Amino acid sequence: MSMFFDLLGGLLLVCGAAFLLFGGLGLVRMPDLFNRIQAGTKATTLGTLLTLAGVVCLRPEWGFKLLLIGLFILFTNPISSQVLARAAHRSGTKMSDKTCVDKLEEDFGEKP
Repeated sequence: MSMFFDLLGGLLLVCGAAFLLFGGLGLVRMPDLFNRIQAGTKATTLGTLLTLAGVVCLRPEWGFKLLLIGLFILFTNPISSQVLARAAHRSGTKMSDKTCVDKLEEDFGEKP
């Protein structure tokens, strides 16, 4: 059974590292700040949670601490990115020409 958890932990670590890599690529390739925030947040949240799950498989005695770290990341990462995006929108950060919809302006009348 230990070999199964070692393999599962390694697979989760590789998947988490891949998501973190793709999140880094998203930061470089996306056209504007708002798309970069979205790409970075989703990929880093999932990549970090997968990495933590892989470590739990390899080191079960660290499970409670890693669960607390995962919950903290799950709550703070999306909230902080939303706050940063809203502050950027309010300060007048330009959107890409490829961006077609501005739901914040449509819903709340907040113009940059």
